[in-house]
Amino acid sequence: MSNQPCESCGMPIETGPYCQHCVDGAGKLQPFDERFERMVQWQARRAPQASRAELEQQTLAYMATMPAWREHPRVKASAGKSGK
Repeated sequence: MSNQPCESCGMPIETGPYCQHCVDGAGKLQPFDERFERMVQWQARRAPQASRAELEQQTLAYMATMPAWREHPRVKASAGKSGK
């Protein structure tokens, strides 16, 4: 059994491009805003002392490493602001 990473969040999965947490009921990748908010909330649980702005920036930086999101306009705009 080989695991590959979800192209949206990086979670190990066995098949397909996305994990069960990143798709809707029809198996399609969730919209960016929904996925972004859920990833920010996950990051907030890991770093409860961080501000919302810090959490959003960290999330956008991580999403820039994911194939599903690296070309998304908000992700690209964020990368441009950080000098990448």
